[in-house]
Amino acid sequence: MEYDNKFTRRSFAAMMLGTAAACGPPVPVSDPFAPDVSRAIQPTEDFIDGYGPLSDAGYNLPGIPSKYLLGVNRRMSGIYNGEAGPNTIDVDPYAKFLYHVKGDGTTTRYPVGVGRAGRSINGSATIRQKKMWPGWTPTANMLRTEPEVYGDFRSGIPGGLRSPLGARALYLYRGSRDTYYRIHGTNDLESIGNSGSAGCIRMFNQDAIHLYNQISVPMQVFIRSREESLRVDPENYGRGIELPAKILSREELLGPDVVANDRPPDFSSI
Repeated sequence: MEYDNKFTRRSFAAMMLGTAAACGPPVPVSDPFAPDVSRAIQPTEDFIDGYGPLSDAGYNLPGIPSKYLLGVNRRMSGIYNGEAGPNTIDVDPYAKFLYHVKGDGTTTRYPVGVGRAGRSINGSATIRQKKMWPGWTPTANMLRTEPEVYGDFRSGIPGGLRSPLGARALYLYRGSRDTYYRIHGTNDLESIGNSGSAGCIRMFNQDAIHLYNQISVPMQVFIRSREESLRVDPENYGRGIELPAKILSREELLGPDVVANDRPPDFSSI
């Protein structure tokens, strides 16, 4: 059984953090039993509850080393003190937290990574789709503004352990329009608690799976303004640092054997 850490507003204030972007249209999911994407081997380690290795849909997902889970940078549950309504998602991009607000006044709070300056989604949106092990394709805007970061991936990355969308993705819409922003898992562990994405909201894969299993769609998502963040959680306002975009080649991300057999993604099933 998994036990979440418990928090109160007082314990929030007492626990301070000690110290390639992933938005776009989907591509088809890869075979979870393919040898180059399914078997993640990890040395034995004492993992924090809820963050150990997982076997999920044929993938062996590595655990999260404790150095990335210091202070408040882990999942906690407790009483909700924010301003969003029940049965919603409340995201604080300034304190780097996502709250699943429940109908009984409690919440699960997850640490997140958010967009670099000027790249984050704001206002409100609705989760209209959620997917397991989704594939990823950079948007036209990403390719245009940062070709050095995303150009090698214009044909897309299939779902799997190496997908930038991680183990789960929640797709944000405004009305019937896809915003191309996602709440999703990530392998970029150091980005959680910091600003490093092209605008999407990143979670540890274990947290993305946990949230995915807790919610149903559609679900409203609210993004806190600077003023609301300061009003609700001044203790954690400004948490984290801004990280530069990571530049990886397709071969570095997928491995030479996969790249040698690369085929353009088949969009016919989408």
